[in-house]
Amino acid sequence: MKYIQTKNSLKAAGHYSQAIVHNGLIYVSGQLPINPNTGEKINGDISQQTRRVLDNLNTILEEAGSDLQQVLKLVIYISDIDMWDTVNDICKEYFIAHKPVRTIVPTRELHFGLRLRSIASLYVNNAS
Repeated sequence: MKYIQTKNSLKAAGHYSQAIVHNGLIYVSGQLPINPNTGEKINGDISQQTRRVLDNLNTILEEAGSDLQQVLKLVIYISDIDMWDTVNDICKEYFIAHKPVRTIVPTRELHFGLRLRSIASLYVNNAS
């Protein structure tokens, strides 16, 4: 196993890794809509939060030698089912021709009062 801990992304706040590369796959921890440079929580609309999370994921993937176009699966937690269409539209911006398997999970209260709790992801590793 290779542990990924990039300084360009949020430092793990608990006993976990940002990502682990194992057997040709990259397993990335769930991400919050937090600016990794400032630590600021993005409490804006769901579009801003979704973009921040996808940007955070891409930063970790790049450190591991991959990118968003190699994503196999996304799991997205949202605080309100009415956000589904907006999250879907933002995903279309980041995944144009590539369509990963995806689950959107509507839930209730979310960490730090954020509207998009996290996107936990499984990626294929382009790096050897």
